[in-house]
Amino acid sequence: MTHADHRPGDMRATVRETYGPADLSSAPVFAGGFINFGHWRPGDLDGPPTVEDRIRSQRDLYRRVLDAAGPLGGGQLLEVGCGLGVGCALAVAEYGPSRVTGMDIHPQQLERARRANSGLLDGAGAGRLRLVRGAAEDMPFGDGEFDCVYSVEAAQHFDDLALFAAETARVLRPGGRAAVTSFFAADPGAAPLLAELLDTFAKGLDIARPPSELTDALARSGLAEVRCESIGARVWPGWDHWLSAQWEPGTWPRNFLLAWERGLLDYYVITAARP
Repeated sequence: MTHADHRPGDMRATVRETYGPADLSSAPVFAGGFINFGHWRPGDLDGPPTVEDRIRSQRDLYRRVLDAAGPLGGGQLLEVGCGLGVGCALAVAEYGPSRVTGMDIHPQQLERARRANSGLLDGAGAGRLRLVRGAAEDMPFGDGEFDCVYSVEAAQHFDDLALFAAETARVLRPGGRAAVTSFFAADPGAAPLLAELLDTFAKGLDIARPPSELTDALARSGLAEVRCESIGARVWPGWDHWLSAQWEPGTWPRNFLLAWERGLLDYYVITAARP
């Protein structure tokens, strides 16, 4: 069964394994429980990469996305593909929402997220965070329930960006905003080359699509002010610098930088608003 044959709510086998038994969040390369490539500062490239720099880069990628969504104080926020929920916890701590809902398709990830965020779920902060199982293409929420829908480095896994865009538009209230960051292919023709360079594309964990597939879908879904900004210069060199301490040149994870330098893929922040 290909990713195009899946029904909303299904998981491809590679997604089920990577975020289930394999527990990608436990890999040292994703220190701190975040699972993203990071938004790096220029000075991070000057010396040996540190775990502290790595964790800060991942937190800064969340801040980059949440800042792009505009003022969030008092709002209802939804993170699509929340993983361990550490980004949700950052949003609760730093952006003053009334509540953050973290949604993920993988039940094992959600169980880990509940353990990692028990204080926000059950302690003094109870009610500030809730965790829900659901798919990007079939969100289990009512119309107009959220002031902001955001997603950090998960859209490359979504089976159907058009359904994700339609669901995002549906669950946003009028005046609400969406902010998505992920990596996308330069164009559909880049897919075979990316599969040659990068195991995650070869194995189907990541899907090679241009950013226009999402921006066009958001516009068709009725969202306005659709914008797409490249942030690759703040992602790929820092990510490769961090990898250099753990992976040899020529190994496939180092090829993300090579793919960017060849113009095969880039990293973007995409935003939109519901009129």
